[in-house]
Amino acid sequence: MKIDFTFSDTIAGYILDFNSAERSFTVETPDKRQFKLNLIASTYAKGTRNLNEPYSDATGVLREMLSQKGQFVFCYGTFYPNGDSEPIFEVQWMVFPGSQPGQYRQEEQNWWINQIDSIASKYLQWQFNHPHDKIDYKNYRTILHLAGAKKGDYLQETDTISRMIYGFASAYLLTGKDEFLEGAELGTEYLREHMRFYDQDADLIYWYHGVKVQGDKETKLLTSEFGDDYDSIPMYEQIYALAGPTQTYRITGDKRIMSDIEKTIDLFEKYYKDNEKEGYFSHVDPFALDPRAESLAHNRARKNWNSVGDHAPAYLINLYLATGEQKYADFLEYTFDTITKYFPDYENSPFVQEKFHEDWSKDQTWGWQQNRAVVGHNLKIAWNLMRMHSLNPKQEYLDFAKKIAEIMPAVGSDLQRGGWYDVVERENPIGGKYHRYVWHDRKAWWQQEQGILAYLILHGILKDEEYKKLARESAAFYNAFFLDLDDGGVYFNTFANGMPYLLGNERFKGSHSMSAYHSTELCYLSAVYTNLLITKEPTYFYFKPYPDSFKDNILYVSPDILPKGSVHISECFIDDQPYSNFDAQALTVKLPETSKQVRVKVLISPVQ
Repeated sequence: MKIDFTFSDTIAGYILDFNSAERSFTVETPDKRQFKLNLIASTYAKGTRNLNEPYSDATGVLREMLSQKGQFVFCYGTFYPNGDSEPIFEVQWMVFPGSQPGQYRQEEQNWWINQIDSIASKYLQWQFNHPHDKIDYKNYRTILHLAGAKKGDYLQETDTISRMIYGFASAYLLTGKDEFLEGAELGTEYLREHMRFYDQDADLIYWYHGVKVQGDKETKLLTSEFGDDYDSIPMYEQIYALAGPTQTYRITGDKRIMSDIEKTIDLFEKYYKDNEKEGYFSHVDPFALDPRAESLAHNRARKNWNSVGDHAPAYLINLYLATGEQKYADFLEYTFDTITKYFPDYENSPFVQEKFHEDWSKDQTWGWQQNRAVVGHNLKIAWNLMRMHSLNPKQEYLDFAKKIAEIMPAVGSDLQRGGWYDVVERENPIGGKYHRYVWHDRKAWWQQEQGILAYLILHGILKDEEYKKLARESAAFYNAFFLDLDDGGVYFNTFANGMPYLLGNERFKGSHSMSAYHSTELCYLSAVYTNLLITKEPTYFYFKPYPDSFKDNILYVSPDILPKGSVHISECFIDDQPYSNFDAQALTVKLPETSKQVRVKVLISPVQ
């Protein structure tokens, strides 16, 4: 490759050799290309560090690190022209995800637990000035700047509150810290009081898009203010309104939450479901609640990934985990059967088809998406298919997940630098490669989550070493570049080389698109999959049910849908006292007869 200009870039790979005299070393990238990298006088190195951890210097042991064949490393530096020869790459700095080959800090037992603790604490601080002030959701704002400062727009979006509640509830499940449960419960109560509309005649619940709060004046917004969905009631907003309350319900069993969930599902079944041609419509008109209304324009009679597939990760899997009820397992099966039936399109593209007309014919002219693929949606399907396969094993689920897992690295990931891309063209590759970016080659935090979870659960269940390698590389990139070690939380986007992209809406820690959801979901489930399926480390989980809350006084404590027989309860405590009335294999605790809320702590252990 001949170049006549300099440019900076990142190379990620495995060390093959180190020439101490020449001060150079060779790495092999995940796509098997080899690069010779040169040290300079100012080259420095560091180890990956978690949020709230001090700087981890590796410059003093750089020679030893580079002498370890097979060590994975991220190298940022500059390419220089070198005549007709290969350009020279000089390394400015390096990040080592572990201290030796095959060791990655993200696989430490408490890595993800500590990370979710930090993220949840930051959102409590940013939104409510906690712990100095009480948690008061009147002070919540959708927009948060890079360091957590609020923008005075007075908007409170239902979905971003719900997503933040999810983060607090998930942080409580892993840490047992009361402030996180307080944040989840107060937030759920605020949603119920301010964002919920109960239709008494139809016995259904709708969720407002949000409210604008100015002093004591509150203006409710029924229809979406977001450009793609303007003046409609999009299904994904109704779906994600349930995300936080459902995760909170897993902990407390609050019957009011269950009532809200059931009546919202009734809304889905009555107005969004297509009983003739399967699936769910993506939008309904706010007056007639009609998915075919002319007023919906480009959203008229449409179906998409969000309306069919987002039920499972947003609330439905967690609802099944909390109740064990067959009707929710059947609902899950219906959605995954629909996805498996209509979304594959491998005769035309390596990516799934995501948008459809009413009759399931392809919609390849809608808005910004056109005939384009969202990389994270493909990975999200694989991840959730594997969860569903553990609940209801079907060969078609497994085959579809493995197909995605096999295809995606070459067409959706960056095999030189690490990480997963955003939106690419589904067809018409350039030079035989499908990395034809629609707007940019940047990488979004939520798409990294989907890649990490997909390959973690694939490896955790199937024990395939290639899946393990992909999971490690994906998580290493995320932890090396997405953690905001200065202000807390995670960055929205990075450039392809891993440097944070801090312009426009993408510099925010809170927006229509971002709250404490994907970052905390990643922490929660990475801890579950890593500890319980891969490294085999017992992990504590925490609950705080109200008296007479769950059906038959049975608390379900399974942390996720995992392969049957892969984990069991090895210890249980009620209000920190040993308790023995549990079913270790069924992952249930028979709650004591009591008139007060009790704290349940269970140790979930992997079957060795």
